[in-house]
Amino acid sequence: MMAEDRPQDGYASGAASRRRVLAAAAMVPLLAGAAPAAARTLPAGENGPAEPTGAAEPAHSDEPAHAAGAADPAGTAGHLIRPAATSESDWADVADALGRGGNMLRESTYHTGFPRRDLHVVSDGVVVTPGLSLGTHVAFVRYADGSTMLMGDVVVTEDELQQVSDAWHEHGIEQTALHKHLLSQYPAIWWTHVHAHGHDAAAMARGLRAGLDRTATPPPKPPPPEVPLDLDTAGIEAALGVRGSTEESVFKCLFVRRETIADGHLVLPPGLGSTSAFIFQPTGGGRAALNGDCAMTAQEVQHVLKALRSGGIELVELHHHHLTESPRLFFVHFWAVGDAVELARTLRRAVDATDVVPLG
Repeated sequence: MMAEDRPQDGYASGAASRRRVLAAAAMVPLLAGAAPAAARTLPAGENGPAEPTGAAEPAHSDEPAHAAGAADPAGTAGHLIRPAATSESDWADVADALGRGGNMLRESTYHTGFPRRDLHVVSDGVVVTPGLSLGTHVAFVRYADGSTMLMGDVVVTEDELQQVSDAWHEHGIEQTALHKHLLSQYPAIWWTHVHAHGHDAAAMARGLRAGLDRTATPPPKPPPPEVPLDLDTAGIEAALGVRGSTEESVFKCLFVRRETIADGHLVLPPGLGSTSAFIFQPTGGGRAALNGDCAMTAQEVQHVLKALRSGGIELVELHHHHLTESPRLFFVHFWAVGDAVELARTLRRAVDATDVVPLG
């Protein structure tokens, strides 16, 4: 899920250090057209390109995603193309097409949120908030070759799903996953991952908007004021070994895959499409509804499933979010209601079974 610590709406948060982004979808060629806004290659040490070797760079490595190596002005060493740094002004045409503003994440990812505040969803007797599981999140990344990639995780009702899919197909927006985040809910909700890649970011945004306009997603508005959470957040952080953040009445803890993740020939920015997200919604008395997912390689899957079940956390879905990423990633979505710190201790066993680092 795309559950980083970022604004749920098109309104940018004032705390840039707390902004993060969620999981999303895979990348396949889509559109060609107008030249993109100016972009600059990320400097070395900030997800910049590896030093050219004259041979094809592997699609993945054991380096941390943030360890880049020496600079390559073209950003195309070894045929892998790396993200370029941009600013919000570079995405003005995308914001205009989407009908709301977004925010920058780590200089390379332009994020926009579409919380489904129109929905009243109940799962396992818990009223699910937009912060827990009902946020649509889309991200645009400019690459060193001038192309742009779109990834997103979109919340739709079952009644909306088919017409939304048709609209995206008409506009060249691809779907890479379709699944559930909750075991049982009313009304029936689906989550679908979308993707596009090309040279006309505004056209991709318009295509995405065509599908979103087939939903009842409400217009943007400022998020509600933060209130103290009835959770032992320090205990959760200690159990997981990560600093969390509070947004829209939930507490979030995030990890990212240690490896460099590439989808086709495009390197994904750290945290995009490779995040393990744990979200706690207070239910009273230090208890919480837990929703989230773990990003895993094939060798890690069974260890994570057993770790989650060892503490009574319920398994919801096991699937891919991408089509052509390397290394191949699987995601397990889960749900539980219980003592928040005890749930965090169980999650720690799942974290320890995967090659991830805190996202901060």
